[in-house]
Amino acid sequence: MKKTNLRIQQAVSALLMLAVIGLAGWLSTQYKLEFDWTANQRNTLTEASLKQLGNMKEPVKVLAFATSGAESRAEIEQFFGRYTKAKPDLSIDYIDPIKNPAKVREYNISNVGDLVIEYQGRRETVRAGEMNEATVTPALQRLSFAEERWLVFLQGHGEHDAGEPGASGYGQFVQALHDNGLKTQPLNLATSPRVPDNAAALVVAGPTSALTEGEAQILVDYVKRGGNLLWLSDPDSPPPPPALAQLLGVRFDKGTAIFPEFAALGGDPSMFLTASYPRTPVTGELRENTAFPLVRSLSTDPAAKPEPAFKSQPFLQSSPDAWLETGPLSGEVGFDADKGDVQGPLTLGLLLTRSVAGEKPADAGADAKLPEKPQRVALVGDSDFLSNAFIGQLGNAKLGLNLARWLASRDDQLDITIPAARDQSLNLSPLAALLIQFGFLLLLPLTLLAVGIGRWLSRRRR
Repeated sequence: MKKTNLRIQQAVSALLMLAVIGLAGWLSTQYKLEFDWTANQRNTLTEASLKQLGNMKEPVKVLAFATSGAESRAEIEQFFGRYTKAKPDLSIDYIDPIKNPAKVREYNISNVGDLVIEYQGRRETVRAGEMNEATVTPALQRLSFAEERWLVFLQGHGEHDAGEPGASGYGQFVQALHDNGLKTQPLNLATSPRVPDNAAALVVAGPTSALTEGEAQILVDYVKRGGNLLWLSDPDSPPPPPALAQLLGVRFDKGTAIFPEFAALGGDPSMFLTASYPRTPVTGELRENTAFPLVRSLSTDPAAKPEPAFKSQPFLQSSPDAWLETGPLSGEVGFDADKGDVQGPLTLGLLLTRSVAGEKPADAGADAKLPEKPQRVALVGDSDFLSNAFIGQLGNAKLGLNLARWLASRDDQLDITIPAARDQSLNLSPLAALLIQFGFLLLLPLTLLAVGIGRWLSRRRR
């Protein structure tokens, strides 16, 4: 009787186990659950990529130049599988470069494994070995806009050089702009006395000498026509010409903004850290701190009344404990109202917007009303935060890219910045490598052998 009950229990247990396995198998066909436990989340798209794909309304086509049966095809399929989940109309066509040499010449393919991404008749090439999110998503960004608009960097007055690789240059910032589909060009008003018509914005990055009267008038005319402007001015830089400042309705204050917690953090009083931001298009999703060496404050000028008037919006502000130091930054630095210091909160960055008359369409009648277009101006009391020496710190690069995108009216790309993957390399000293080899190749096998022999001897003694 006991044996019969035991067999019944075993049979019931087996049936229940089979039922559980079958239920798990059925659930696996109905629901899908995935976890990405890799260190750099290599199998999951970032929010920036998902946002970029959501902004692309038309199909995307990827041409993969890989030989038939190549293992790279499986790798390509797996990589772009993350993109097709977010954008089902992203398709992949495989082209065997050996069988289709004409396609190789047509698309200027140099290596097996090259990828060509097409969108709205435009194309971007991703070279073999560079297939990663930090390369593919910026390529999609560049494909998103058909119109070529340029960020024009003013030169000739000691501004930061857009092509300079040194510490004071803007080479890394310009490269980041290019990677994100924004083109740049220099402008010297002494040789080309007009801002190009295809300029998305004019960038004036920390001039060390004042503009001439003629150059100042060129900039005033440019802004009056509705041109976008980014002016970055350090405490020791000359401010915008009076006529331009009056047109914008702002003034750059004399002095250096002091971060109130610099002493507690053991820092330099001239290095200002911003940890919170007003809600603006430029800083809406910015969560990182930003660092500004030698920053000055800005204020609106109530006496200036441009027509039409600009609407101002601070996007960088200090806490009430910060202050504008009007004296030298030597010795003990502290707030002193009797010496002209100004108590915070201070405005360190300002956005200006207004609507101006646009160009009349060619087919419009004589009585047609001129269309309106938005005009955007950004002013920052520091220019060094985008230099090669500081752009890699905290959120400086993201803030700079957001400013450029906002000025170029690429609002869909705001806050789309792919974070760099964490370092995956492991550097070992020769001694550490030798110890690892000794441990795995000799010590561990001998230890396991000793344990086995010991167990065998103990059993023989029983």
